[in-house]
Formats: sequence, structure tokens, C-alpha cells
Amino acid sequence: QVQLVESGGGLVQAGESLRLSCAASISIGSIDAMGWYRQAPGKQRELVATVTGGSSTNYADSVKGRFTISRDIPNYTVYLQMNSLKPEDTAVYYCFAFVLLRDYWGQGTRVTVSS
Repeated sequence: QVQLVESGGGLVQAGESLRLSCAASISIGSIDAMGWYRQAPGKQRELVATVTGGSSTNYADSVKGRFTISRDIPNYTVYLQMNSLKPEDTAVYYCFAFVLLRDYWGQGTRVTVSS
């Protein structure tokens, strides 16, 4: 069982930055992949960014060049640095982890970007 706890969401203005954190209950070095999804009101959940155990990263086209996912292995934490935020980035952001063919999810953290 893997517990994930997100933090760092909030209300910001367009153009500002936020950093989301996802703390795992196990060493993230043993996790196959981690990342972030988001879900805006009335929309389907969207994959935002992923990082694999080999440190390969992948981003949604809508966030490329603005968001950066990174791992802090000693502290069991994955970050999502979000720069140049836009109103369309408003959503609940969920951290996930894929371990031994199972997926685990955090409770979500809300990001609101005002114009």
C-alpha cells in the first residue's frame, strides 16, 4: 500500500507560479512511475506530467515549457513546478504512483488561477 499526500495548491493570478508537492509513504526510487493528473470542473481527468523510475519525463502539450516535474528521492517527494499559470490551468491536481502494476492516488489539491 502506498499513501500519497499532495500539498501546495492555492489561488494565484495569471502569470504567477506554484509548486505542488506529493509525498509518498515509500521510497520513490522503488516506484515505477509517478505524476500528476488534473480535473477541471465539468471536464475529464487529464494527464499533466509523468516521471519514470529512470527519470524520463513526459508532459501534456498544454503545459510544455511551463511545468516541470522532478523527484526528490531522499525525501520521497515528487514536485510539479508550475510557471506562467493560466486560468485554464484551474483544476484539482492529483498525484499518482504506479507500483508493481497497481496505481495509487492522492486526495488532490486545488489550484485556482484568476485572470
